[in-house]
Amino acid sequence: MYEIMQMAMEPRNVLVILTAVAAFATVLTLTGPLLTNDKLGSRMKYVADERERLKVQRLQDLAEEKARTGNIRHNQKTGMAQIVKMFNLRKALETEDLALKMKMAGLRGSSPIMVFLVMRCVLPFVGMGLTAFYMFFINDFGLEGMLKFSAILGGGYLGFYLPNIFISNLIQKRQASIRQAFPDALDLLLICVQAGMSIEAAFRKVAVEIGGQSSELAEELTLTTAEMSYLQNRRQALENLGLRTGLPGVRSVTTSLIQAEKYGTALGVALRAMAEEFRDERMNEAEKKAAALPPKLTVPMIVFFLPVLFAVILGPAIIQVMSIQ
Repeated sequence: MYEIMQMAMEPRNVLVILTAVAAFATVLTLTGPLLTNDKLGSRMKYVADERERLKVQRLQDLAEEKARTGNIRHNQKTGMAQIVKMFNLRKALETEDLALKMKMAGLRGSSPIMVFLVMRCVLPFVGMGLTAFYMFFINDFGLEGMLKFSAILGGGYLGFYLPNIFISNLIQKRQASIRQAFPDALDLLLICVQAGMSIEAAFRKVAVEIGGQSSELAEELTLTTAEMSYLQNRRQALENLGLRTGLPGVRSVTTSLIQAEKYGTALGVALRAMAEEFRDERMNEAEKKAAALPPKLTVPMIVFFLPVLFAVILGPAIIQVMSIQ
């Protein structure tokens, strides 16, 4: 052993060993890429196969569910569809933005549109009938014949626009919920993107987390995630999100995401700027509401607080004066 160590420590043998190690390292460096498997390609292939498998499974589940409930849905929709087709209500009452308003109100599919058209056709007669019954049998307010007829027409006019008022209220409530929770959703989306998640996975995660604060926003984000998976163009899915919500702020965010993807800019920078802007906007709205409270409280204070205050202050003095007399 000692002799082997002494031989290895000789300068000539050390030079031979170092040359052999360098030659082996060179050969390993040159042949290493040829021996390494394409891990990225295999992972991408696995993801594509897994997505395709999930898509096929989802389509099969939808086909089975449709086969089970198809008859029930058909029976439910047949009556409305027949009425719409019989009176040609689509041509007479349907507007260009009706389908978009239904989506903004959270009513999807063709069934809500059918119900809306039928209600716009039926409610004017219901309004006229109820108004006529009230005017002739309950209280006519001393109106003459022509004025009664005008009131009945007013009831029909109100019934005709009552579905529009109902849809507008649904849209306003839905937009208020989305507007309130959207800054927090942007913060969560920024955290997910900075953590290295893809935009689809980030949308899916934010939809799960934001559901407790705003179910409407969670529904829209989930639908956007599904569209990103099935549509050929991700830009179309983001544009659909802005159209369904109808909020300028959401549209600006989706436009920023589209531009970031198109020009290759970092999503984190765009999301951070938009999140700060939305937080400032929400704070400004809160300050406006706080500033509007004093004028709104003036009339209730005069009507309800001042009489009680006068009674508490002047009550004992009035009692003493009456007791002296």
